[in-house]
Amino acid sequence: MLTKEEFYAKWSSLHGDAAITGIVAAWLKISYRFGLIATLLRISPNVLTLLGLLSAAITALTATTWWAVLFLVYSLFCDGIDGSVAIFQKRDSAWGATLDSVVDRISEAFWLYALYAVGVPAWLSISLWSISAFQEYARAKLVSLGVSDIGIVTPAERPMRASFIFIILILALLDLPGVVLAASIFLVVQIVSFLMVVRYARLQLR
Repeated sequence: MLTKEEFYAKWSSLHGDAAITGIVAAWLKISYRFGLIATLLRISPNVLTLLGLLSAAITALTATTWWAVLFLVYSLFCDGIDGSVAIFQKRDSAWGATLDSVVDRISEAFWLYALYAVGVPAWLSISLWSISAFQEYARAKLVSLGVSDIGIVTPAERPMRASFIFIILILALLDLPGVVLAASIFLVVQIVSFLMVVRYARLQLR
């Protein structure tokens, strides 16, 4: 079982020696505690990954109810701690990282189907998913080419994508105007973020 200091050091090394300060430190403190709980309950990181996928699917199925908001948050939570639990339990592996990445893309497809179900045009939902997938593919490609430190944080990282979806679902469930406008702003942010990653990639590889 890892001590908190060992856990922090391992997490940092897996994230390009990122500094553990501010909100990152707060989140890792929570992750460490849930790593302990998951270990005591004998819950593996892959089980958490699959629970996140199941919750994302239920988000899509219950999109027009308040259950969707609950399951969206739970889906993101499982995704946020599965990697940390893997580190805590010393189960981090290439297979686990691959499974997590694939499940993330499928989960986001379910999330964005939920937006379609509450009134966001299909072309917009598909565009949102595509741009986020392009961004993550660009990051993965950089890693495969030997760029270990993806030193850029965009305005549309996965937690922010979930936050936009959360806001849009709330607007729709409260029958407030602005659902399509919010989704359109979300798309612009996604495009800007993708271009940021592309620019970073060009600077690293030229």
